[in-house]
Amino acid sequence: MDYRQLSDPNAEYTMRDLSAETMGVSNSRGPRDVEITDVQTTIVDGNYPWTLVRVYTDAGLVGNGESYWGAGEREIIERMAPFLEGENPLDIDRLYEHLVQKLSGEGSIAGKAISAISGIELALHDVAGKILDVPAYQLIGGKYRDEMRMYCDCHTEDEADPDACADEAERVVDDLGYDALKFDLDVPSGHEKDRANRHLRGPEIEHKAEIVEKVTERVGDRADVAFDCHWSFSSGSAHRLADRLEEYDVWWLEDPIPPENHDVQAEVTKRTSTPITVGENVYRNHGNRRLFEEQAVDIVAPDVPRVGGMRETRKIADLADMYYVPVAMHNVSSPIGTMASIHVGASISNSLAVEYHSYELGWWSDLVEEDIIEDGYAEVPEKPGLGITLDLDAVEEHLADGAEMFDEA
Repeated sequence: MDYRQLSDPNAEYTMRDLSAETMGVSNSRGPRDVEITDVQTTIVDGNYPWTLVRVYTDAGLVGNGESYWGAGEREIIERMAPFLEGENPLDIDRLYEHLVQKLSGEGSIAGKAISAISGIELALHDVAGKILDVPAYQLIGGKYRDEMRMYCDCHTEDEADPDACADEAERVVDDLGYDALKFDLDVPSGHEKDRANRHLRGPEIEHKAEIVEKVTERVGDRADVAFDCHWSFSSGSAHRLADRLEEYDVWWLEDPIPPENHDVQAEVTKRTSTPITVGENVYRNHGNRRLFEEQAVDIVAPDVPRVGGMRETRKIADLADMYYVPVAMHNVSSPIGTMASIHVGASISNSLAVEYHSYELGWWSDLVEEDIIEDGYAEVPEKPGLGITLDLDAVEEHLADGAEMFDEA
């Protein structure tokens, strides 16, 4: 099915069409007179099915971006491609709002619509930087730091074994050079009675506390360690777990409860001294507003290719800064989305770190020509755009089954 040919009923009556033609915006900008000619996507089968995006221009320059992984984004991006053709890619903010408005009837408040728009937005920053010959961080305000701290999301063959987790933590610190780690706590303990009710029994809490104790004691002050719960527990269980972990040096406890109820989120955060982190399931700055106003989060964790893109994440960070909340960006992306997060992290004052989730995937770095992470840190590139060069041969080699390769420039 050709999603570019779907009808657009809203176009017949919308009062807020932000296209250049409707707005009377000219492309006559001298050497910056550039038009978008096409938008294409493909999916790479990594440790997640990464959705890569390319924005093509009549200047021969191509912007690379990435939407959040999984099903649905490719079709939505294809649906939006006609809305971008003929537009100047330098008008990033207007084009972002244009796409949000165009998809308003299809759910552009959150979810797949926003993550699809995010992928295009990343590609626009890449190609705009190439047109203007500046790195992407310069487009969103400049930089606070020359390198970005990366935290390694760690896994073992037996993630429920506290000793195995401690061994892996020590290996990642000593052998790979990371001074920031994360482990999962939503792992089976052998004490579960019912997986549906979100309730943690006492032995389950003690098992999770043992993981935290052994990992944090093993690395000591050589690394900060966070622990992820993936929205798994009830409010009471989250309270009890967070209270139990207060005696340990926990960097943060991530997503202990489901993300929908902000009131419960505020209670969980306020009732413990264990730092609580949420954000990857909260979309745009509007979605994050109550988290900060109600002091319902200690550290916010937006995912750049998911929650709105680079400029929107910058807006979230600025809103967080008004409440003195630091930002630790969630990231499960290919090198493209990862580098976009690095640029955002470099440009905001309240940045803690960017997640790296692919240390066990040997070919992750093969997708681009540049080295990205060394000894747990990523140098912020000075090359135009995102500062990375996509290796199309490597992309084609790792395409998901049935995915079609996008065109070269």
